[in-house]
Order: sequence, then structure tokens, then C-alpha cells
Amino acid sequence: MRGFRGKFILLLIVYFAGFATAIYTLAPMPESENTIQSEQGPAFSVLKSDQLAQEFNVQLHRCVDFVKEKSGEAGEFIKEKIKQYRENNS
Repeated sequence: MRGFRGKFILLLIVYFAGFATAIYTLAPMPESENTIQSEQGPAFSVLKSDQLAQEFNVQLHRCVDFVKEKSGEAGEFIKEKIKQYRENNS
């Protein structure tokens, strides 16, 4: 049973991390940033790319921390429900 729970929580973490990555990747860029990037040329796009990667890294770490917290809460909730189920069926 312990192995199943661990795999399930890992699956949830990976699923939601992939979902967050897809949303972040597919989100449209604001119009103002599109015009600025085209006016500044390729050097500016490299700087913007580094800034984007850094911001993405920060947001991804926030997402992972959130998922860890919520998966811990979900684990406690599941343990409580299993305990209640066992008490009611005993």
C-alpha cells in the first residue's frame, strides 16, 4: 500500500507540473512585449529569453512547493478517511 501511495503522489506532482508548464507555454504574450522585442532586435531577445527562463524557474519552484504542500494535505486527508473507513467496518 505504501508503494502505491508514493507512486500516486509522484504521478500527481508530475501531472500538475506538466499541466502548469503547458499553460505557461501556451499563454499568449502581451501585445506590448511583442512590439518591443521586434523593435530591439536579436540581442534584446536573448536578454528577454534569459529573463523569461529565470522567471519560469521561479514560478516552477513555487508550483512545486504548492504541489508538495497540497499533496501532503491530500495524504493526511486520505489517511483520515481510511482510518474512518476501518473504524466503521470493524
